[in-house]
Amino acid sequence: MDDDEIVSWWGLVIEGYYATHNQLMSGIEEQVGLAPGAFDIVIRLLRSPDHRLPMTRLAKEAALSSGGFTKVADRLVAADLIRREPSETDRRVTFAVLTDHGRGVAERARKACADILRERLLGPLGAERCVTLAETMRDLRTANG
Repeated sequence: MDDDEIVSWWGLVIEGYYATHNQLMSGIEEQVGLAPGAFDIVIRLLRSPDHRLPMTRLAKEAALSSGGFTKVADRLVAADLIRREPSETDRRVTFAVLTDHGRGVAERARKACADILRERLLGPLGAERCVTLAETMRDLRTANG
């Protein structure tokens, strides 16, 4: 395989991802009113036990600096989507926890996300190619993680 071919392949992966991701995030923001950073956080909390995670872990998983995460968290608290909850066992730990309102918004966002992905991902690729794509991306994450 020559250099141009492998570089072109990677370019196609990135372009396909960004085109799909931009459509997805625009649709979620339009339907639910969540910006991409807020969506990522509430979905992570929705999928977590008791809908809560330590704030430092959540910032790391969302690939945000502590300052950037604090700004997003402040906006989510102001919108009554999350609350900060101190750990009962470790004074250094603060949890981000979905509020009841936040859980409802997160569930609507998850539904909107799934609907958009069915149209923008599953529609063009079909189930078998989607499974292959997900497995391939998991392998890349593991190899380069």
